[in-house]
Amino acid sequence: MSGTPAPAPVPPAGDDVVSDGLGAVDRPTVSFELFPPRNPDAAPRLWETVRHLAGARPDFVSVTYGASGSTRQTTRALVRRLLRETSLTPIAHLTCVATSRDELERTVEEFLDEGVRAFLALRGDPPADGSWAPHPDGLPTASALVALLREVEARRCASSPAQAVRAATRPLSVAVAAFPRGNAGSGSTREQDVAALLAKQQAGADFAITQVFYDAESYAELVALARDAGVTIPVVPGIIPTTDPARLRRVQQLTGVAVPASVLEVLDAFDPDDPAEVARRHRAGTRLGVDLVARVLDGGAPGVHLYTFNQHGPALDLLEGAGLGGDAPRAHSRVATGAPSTPTPVPTT
Repeated sequence: MSGTPAPAPVPPAGDDVVSDGLGAVDRPTVSFELFPPRNPDAAPRLWETVRHLAGARPDFVSVTYGASGSTRQTTRALVRRLLRETSLTPIAHLTCVATSRDELERTVEEFLDEGVRAFLALRGDPPADGSWAPHPDGLPTASALVALLREVEARRCASSPAQAVRAATRPLSVAVAAFPRGNAGSGSTREQDVAALLAKQQAGADFAITQVFYDAESYAELVALARDAGVTIPVVPGIIPTTDPARLRRVQQLTGVAVPASVLEVLDAFDPDDPAEVARRHRAGTRLGVDLVARVLDGGAPGVHLYTFNQHGPALDLLEGAGLGGDAPRAHSRVATGAPSTPTPVPTT
């Protein structure tokens, strides 16, 4: 569905309401992260997740892009299907590490030709050898990637009056990453990341999404430092449902963001081999997540971006508990009882 509108710009911090493009102007923004299926057998489960998440009426869904473009084709395929078969607005992740500028330009052109009007511009994870060195003919930073996206879009508009009209009606939207406690993967401090965020804004970024964090103070302090540095774009908190201690520990290994001992203490108190205990653990973890969402929203966050790991239940329960569930089904009833559910149909044009 190439006519899907690009997401409306997120209002500046301090605005009381955010339009989600569907008339719910009194609701904070809600969005999800998905990743392409790693094998064909996983595709049906992913699309079940998509059907359920659609019921929450998200403002957008972001689609990840593997290190060095390793999931380039599967990312494009997922984004293409979201555009053509659903009313959801996809944001395509794009990384520049270990990739030449020419290849990046071709990738951007491919996405734009598919009808993509929103990107999340990232430097990206390091290659398998762990090197952060940029490609000799590539881009060294995410801010340079933001500038490239704007350059490609401007060139397309200049070369075609029709494209210029389309771009005027559906402006390109560019999101970037922010790090509440510094980027452990690159060894940077929070102050360095705030400076990088300002550079991304100056290059043309519209809003930022944070890396995972577990305390509202981390988010509030990041935003305060960013505002003091001159960052004015909205900063959307990225939150992971705190229901599965094994997943949280895995995320800690991948990101370097430590899971608070207090969170693990709550989750580890339940027997993972007892279904009734797992259901209680899910509810306890959801309560922790609801509290975090409430605190960041009370602190002025424009909305929440949930890292779903392609599972709808924990994300929808978290939204429901926070009063942001839209038309999504009550996923926790399925967790507690194991009762079958009827998938929420994906709206189409």
